[in-house]
Amino acid sequence: MDLNAYESGGAPLLGEPLPIELANATYAVRGRLVDGLTTVEHAAAWLRDNRARFATALDDDALLALDEADLRAIRSLRDAARTLIDAAARGTDAPAEAVGELNRHVRRAPSWRELATGPGPATLTRSAAAPVPAALGEIAQATVDLVTGPERELLRACQAPGCVLYFLKNHPRREWSGPDCGNRARAARHYERTRQS
Repeated sequence: MDLNAYESGGAPLLGEPLPIELANATYAVRGRLVDGLTTVEHAAAWLRDNRARFATALDDDALLALDEADLRAIRSLRDAARTLIDAAARGTDAPAEAVGELNRHVRRAPSWRELATGPGPATLTRSAAAPVPAALGEIAQATVDLVTGPERELLRACQAPGCVLYFLKNHPRREWSGPDCGNRARAARHYERTRQS
């Protein structure tokens, strides 16, 4: 099967760091929660759509070889990342179960950087794990860095009506995960003002 024939992988991509993009693979449509990673094909498409952002090489063969165990792994990592990002955005303690699940993913695919030969100095990221677990390990490590590093203070849950997405408040005026949410929030405020008049 041709990997490019797979439909889009999961949720809308917002250009957020990979842990947030993965967490946002649970999203809402018309106020109803949607799981964007329900099938192996969805997971493969999500990884394909994001593969340029990984240090791990995710070629088509690796993505076409995804199976149910890989789907369960990406979903468990997504759920743990979502829980940890939510706790960080709200300023609460991270649940031990989510921390344990994230750490299991980090330990499954340790990686290291090597110097590559070529026309100039470059690094290659290597792992003893297969490409998909190595990529998930990358996301897990990036989640650790996100919820413990300086960007933790920028994590936000979108406050637009019906939205369940997360984002980094990387601009002082940014309040929503995207323009559509901003439009919905402004429309809801306008409706409330006119209804109360």
